[in-house]
Amino acid sequence: MHEFPVLEVAGLHIDVSAFIAITVSAIITFVLARLAVRKLSVDNPSKLQNFMEWVVEFVHSTIASTMPMKRVRPFLALGMTLIMFIFVSNLLGLPFGIVTEHHHTSSFVTQEMLDKHHGEVELAWWKSPTADLNVTGGLALIVFILVHFLGLKMNRKHYIKHYFQPFWFFFPLNLIETIAKPVTLALRLYANIFAGEVLIATILMLGVVGTPFMIVWQGFSIFVGAIQAFLFTILTMVYISQAAIHDEEEHAH
Repeated sequence: MHEFPVLEVAGLHIDVSAFIAITVSAIITFVLARLAVRKLSVDNPSKLQNFMEWVVEFVHSTIASTMPMKRVRPFLALGMTLIMFIFVSNLLGLPFGIVTEHHHTSSFVTQEMLDKHHGEVELAWWKSPTADLNVTGGLALIVFILVHFLGLKMNRKHYIKHYFQPFWFFFPLNLIETIAKPVTLALRLYANIFAGEVLIATILMLGVVGTPFMIVWQGFSIFVGAIQAFLFTILTMVYISQAAIHDEEEHAH
């Protein structure tokens, strides 16, 4: 089994492979978005512009399914960023892996690792960042903070009131539900992508025999990656809508 290179900085253990993967995912997402809007044209749009317009429409309709249409626009950029970054991150570990062998201690290899693997450690430098619980936990934490910040800023009265509904003694249950939301967001994304990468590693052990399985699984992994990016984004918008959007007309009916 591979180990991941870990760098210790001021007492913190940083997974170098996850750090590299996050950086690459962010760069790919930014470059894709930048290229799509480089030569905007109404009469003769490029294929990339057409694709990005489709993504914008898809994300817009996704957000509109969670809140009133007139409230969608401020959250469109957030939705676009989440769905693109998570989708790219989910697929990053699919095409290839980078593995190096180490026989001595270094900045990334501890004596404990060497003892565990009988003096020969294989370090995996490449993976999907979302196959790391720290990454999905970080994303879920950002969403958690954003949801409650927007709830207090845009909808303070109803946001605080919902913790005591339908009765005041439901407060502990509502609190557990609030904490469970980011936990399930993080675990769902991590479990699906990590399981996919474990299965890829298992298929690779079969050698040439595993090639047909690998082709099928790679295709299925793209589908899983897209579904997980969509789920994370739509659930984020649902949570924002529940906390921050109080539509008087809707509540009147």
